[in-house]
Amino acid sequence: MSVRTRRQKAAAAAVDEQPASTANGVAHTTSTPKKAGKEPQENIFLFWPNLVGYARVVLAVASLYYMPLHPRTCSFLYSISCLLDALDGYLARLFHQSTTFGSVLDMVTDRCTTACLLVFLASAWPRYSIIFQGLISLDLASHYMHMYATLSMGGAGKSHKAVDSSRSWILHKYYTSRTVLFIFCALNELFFIGLYLLSFSSPKLSPSLLQPPPHTEPMTPQPGNPAHQPPGTLFASPWSAGALELARANKIDSTVPWIITGVSFPIMAIKQFINVVQLVKASNWLAEGDLAKRRADRAEGKLA
Repeated sequence: MSVRTRRQKAAAAAVDEQPASTANGVAHTTSTPKKAGKEPQENIFLFWPNLVGYARVVLAVASLYYMPLHPRTCSFLYSISCLLDALDGYLARLFHQSTTFGSVLDMVTDRCTTACLLVFLASAWPRYSIIFQGLISLDLASHYMHMYATLSMGGAGKSHKAVDSSRSWILHKYYTSRTVLFIFCALNELFFIGLYLLSFSSPKLSPSLLQPPPHTEPMTPQPGNPAHQPPGTLFASPWSAGALELARANKIDSTVPWIITGVSFPIMAIKQFINVVQLVKASNWLAEGDLAKRRADRAEGKLA
């Protein structure tokens, strides 16, 4: 090591040890701040509740694949996807991994899966399609308006489930009680699953499924006749509406679907009422914000 290098190191050490400033005869030394440790890098997309959310999406897509012709498989996969909705919230609280992304993923998955099931029901019963279309619109509109109102009026960091009782007692009870929320969501989905199963089994709702048309011979190849010929000999396309209806015929017994539908109907009806309340309250909240903004603009002279 050269003399010059040793002198430079000694001078640098002396500078580090000497007082940086003197006040009232008291020397204050400067110290080099230590580097803060690196914060752990977290991947929001790999949080446990979000992984469950991805599994829900996969199960929902699989249920849609089996929906046209395989009611048991579809209902099983769809039900598991819905039940996992409760698990992701539990994992979020357990691992302290509640995120805005996870909340939005959960809501979008719920809305999309329900809408897809209602689309199938509208195609199964075209006469009542306007009812199913209305239910889809109400579900999407009420939740979108509520989410938007919460974020714009309540603050970006506020959860859509944080509804003050003074604003709406029924929404406060609905969102803050996990038991109430689970029961209403589960039975609402169960009602539509019951209707889906009835579309495969109930001659009362779909007379052509099991009964041959009037004034026809028992062995004629009519859609819905139990003694029908193979679908390929009746329909040019195996995916036509008539071929699908024929393939659904005589699939399952309608007793259990009727019980499921009857038991869950009252809760489903109340859930739709809550959607209406949610839509109205969110609209009023947004209107209050618009009025407050107009008053502020008028006070600043931006409005006449």
